[in-house]
Order: sequence, then structure tokens, then C-alpha cells
Amino acid sequence: MTVTMLTYTLLTDPAHLEASQADQSPSKGKVYLVVTNTHKNVKWSTIEVTVPADLTPNIDAITPRGTYTHTHVNDQLLTSPAARSVTFQRLQNTNVFQATPPGGADSFSPGDYMVLALEDIVVAKVAGLAVLIVKETRPTRRGYEVSFAAVPLVKATPKEIPAPRDFRPDKAMLDVGESLTLSWEGSDDFTYKIRFPGGEVPFSVGTRTWTLADPPKRATTYTLVATSGTTPKQEHFLTTTVQVRHPVLETLTATTGIDTPWVQGAANATKGRITFLKDGMDVRTGSGAEGIVHADKAVLHGVNTEWVQGRSADDGKITFPKDGLDVRSGSGAWGTVHADKADLNGINTEWVQGRSADDGWITFPVEGLKVHRKDNSHLTHLDVGYATHDIVKTRIVRGLTDGEGWISFRKEGLNIRRGQGTERGTLFAAKTELKE
Repeated sequence: MTVTMLTYTLLTDPAHLEASQADQSPSKGKVYLVVTNTHKNVKWSTIEVTVPADLTPNIDAITPRGTYTHTHVNDQLLTSPAARSVTFQRLQNTNVFQATPPGGADSFSPGDYMVLALEDIVVAKVAGLAVLIVKETRPTRRGYEVSFAAVPLVKATPKEIPAPRDFRPDKAMLDVGESLTLSWEGSDDFTYKIRFPGGEVPFSVGTRTWTLADPPKRATTYTLVATSGTTPKQEHFLTTTVQVRHPVLETLTATTGIDTPWVQGAANATKGRITFLKDGMDVRTGSGAEGIVHADKAVLHGVNTEWVQGRSADDGKITFPKDGLDVRSGSGAWGTVHADKADLNGINTEWVQGRSADDGWITFPVEGLKVHRKDNSHLTHLDVGYATHDIVKTRIVRGLTDGEGWISFRKEGLNIRRGQGTERGTLFAAKTELKE
């Protein structure tokens, strides 16, 4: 066999082609055949590269490209080497790729180089050695001379599919109204889905990001599930948690307490707010004014308040002046205290009356008290079981019924009458001592 005039060096991308693996995406790579001349000027007509079946099962997928680079002129290196395209194409229905010189450049000068690239190679499944055969054809005075070169490369054993990684949100803390996008890195040999409370979302091949249509309203953990197509299947789980600055909770159970400066109702922060002060709490409306506490019952050790009123605007009202309390009606006039019993140390009042408007009433003049009846024009009866007085001033004293006797008091003494008072009555006594 004739020795080739040109030198052939094989490079691959990646540096070690990896054999394809069953149930995974096919391994792909590139092969670069670098052709150089280390001797004298050489004429060449074709260079053919035969690709073996143990390198790839799919010759049709290969994309060939060729470039010739002129590096010097008159023994001087060019500052910018001149590159020209080389026709490099597959011979029909074969596994042979043929390169021909660019027009008018069939002379291969020493120091120049040519790169014949075979791209988009689908690497065969079996690891091991693959040998490309190079056929070099050059013109001579006796015709054409053919020489061959064998150029080997190694297909490495396929590695395990790299696990997906870097599952992350674009925001670790989410504000109200902000969008959220989750992304990750991983092989197309996995199918992906993301699980979250209440559901999950599957993704098509090639997808590595997900922008949520409904961002979370509270702290939420998302789980990326990656499943391989191999047998047995591989599964990987990656989680990430997104915090929400102003979370919305359906319910909250705290077993050791809640520490917070304030609590506010929902509905776009227009509802009441409770602020926790050093000495208690402050209740405010959504506008910031002092608010109202609504409750069915309150059990308190003490209440400090300016006033207390019924729920309706026209209900009674109690205010607390320094000297006691004032009871008012809804209109602001003096009101009425309704009670079954009152236990007091003293009462200062202008009058006292029974519950009915027809009942008698008592006033308290300077000299004592007066008992009145409804029309306020006459004194009325004072009914007592027993009375002790230092002095009693009265015009008549009478028995409990109209048929009993009575005593009247005249200037000259007293007058005792019986019955209706037409006849003089009798004074009954065990003993009477008279001066006359």
C-alpha cells in the first residue's frame, strides 16, 4: 500500500464520544478530520472518508462541511489566514463522504490545513473502537495514485443520565400582585412534572420553566418530579419553597402563641385592625379611626370608658362624671334606671313616685317630706304599720276605717269623735289625771 502524502488527525466533539443508551435520547457528536501537509507541495484530486456502521447507524443524519485554510505566502505566515470552502459531500447511497479541491486550488501547500467535519452524528449504542478509512487520490505523471489511511476513534461507555438540578423560583419572597416563575436544569431523557398543594402540572419535552397563572397566596412548597424512560425507571425529586410577604390563610392553628404587632381583616385592608400595645390592644377601623368591638358577652375585671350606650342611636346612655354617673335617654334628657332592687347608702332626689303615673309620690321639702296623690293638689295617705316620732303635726288622727273614731286638734285642746264625727266619742283609758 502506498503511504499517504498528507497527514490525517481525528478530533471529536465532545472529546470522548459517548455510545448511545437504550431508552434514552441518542448520544450525538461531531468528528473533525484535520488534514495537513508536512512535506513538499502536493497535488490532490479527492479525499474520501468512509464512515463505519459501528460509529453510527444513521448515515443520513450526518451533515458534512469542508474548509481549506492557506496559511503562508513565500515562506511568510499570513496575519489573517485565508479560508476557502471545500466541496465535501456524501456519495449517493453510500457511507462515503468525498472532498474535492476548491476551484483552481488542487495544490496542497506545506503548512496549510484542511478540516473535513462530520456533524450531527448519532453515535451507535455499542461502546468501543470505530475506524474511519481515508482514501487519498492524487494525480501523477503515470495517472492517478491512490493511498489509504486508517483513523481510529473510541466510543466511550454511556454514563448515567445526569440528575436534574437547580430547581429554583425567580423570587424567594413574593409580594401581592407579583408573578412567579419556576425553572430547572435537566436532561430531555426525563419527563417532568411539578406537584404543589392541590394538584400537579406535567410539561412537554424541552420545557424547563413554568410561570404560574395563579401565584401562591401563602408559603408554598413545589416538588419537581423527574422520571426517566429507562428500565428500571429513575425518579428524582427536587423541592423549593416560595415565601409570601402578606400571606392569606384559610385557617391558622398556633400551639405556642403568635407574635405580631397587629392583625387586620381582609378585603383589601379596608376592615378593622387590632394593634397590640404594651398595655393591651388598640381597635381601629380600616380608615384608622377608633373602632368598635362586637361581642355577645364580655367578662372583664374593669372597664375604663367615657360612656356606655345601647346598640341603637336612640337607646339610653350612661356617662361617668367625676361625682358618679349620669343616666340619659337617647335624646339626651335625664333617663330612668330600671332595677328590681337598689341597695344604697344614701339617695339625694327631688321626689319618689310609684311605677305607674297614677301612683302617689313623695316630695322632700325643707321641713320634712310630703306624701301626694296623683293630681298634686291634696296631701294623701301615708300607710305605715308603726311610726315613732319626736313631734307629729297634724289636724286629724283617725282609725284605719271610716267607721272608727277620730281625734281633731283645736286651739283649746283635742276633740274626740265617733264614727262619721257627728257625735262626741269616748276616751278609753285605765287612768286619767286632770287638774280640773
